[in-house]
Amino acid sequence: MVIKVFVATSSGSTAIKKKQQEVVGFLEANKIDFQQMDIAGDEDNRKWMRENVPGEKKPQNGIPLPPQIFNEERYCGDFESFFSAKEENIIYSFLGLAPPPGTKETEKSDATDAMEAHTEDKADEGAHEESQSAQPPSEDQQESKEEQAATGEEEEKQEEGEEKEEVEEQEES
Repeated sequence: MVIKVFVATSSGSTAIKKKQQEVVGFLEANKIDFQQMDIAGDEDNRKWMRENVPGEKKPQNGIPLPPQIFNEERYCGDFESFFSAKEENIIYSFLGLAPPPGTKETEKSDATDAMEAHTEDKADEGAHEESQSAQPPSEDQQESKEEQAATGEEEEKQEEGEEKEEVEEQEES
């Protein structure tokens, strides 16, 4: 996968030049492979960039300004999107690349993966408990329940009898 950064090498705008330099400098510093595609000197590059920037990302005049960033044919974003991704430490996902080991973005995705796995484990445990409780009781469990019920009934009758005796004794006194 090749990152393509569409730039204008002969731009008259200082703001555009600075934005282009920031994107290119960041990619170089982080050893991310990319190609600079000049839209000032190559009409095909200019045409391709303009046709492939999604409509909702184009400015009101309909002509997107450089830098525009693509991963092969997939649109990644403009400078503002790039800057936001850089600030949030999600530049690799922004570019559609796997983050290298040891980066903050890798740690974030590892933590997210661990949380998702933990959540799935909890869901599995819950499903296992539900399936166990949905099973009919074994014969031993059923007998034990019946014994407890019978013992409970006997105790209730005994308690009722004792209460009656107490009431009768109080009435007599």
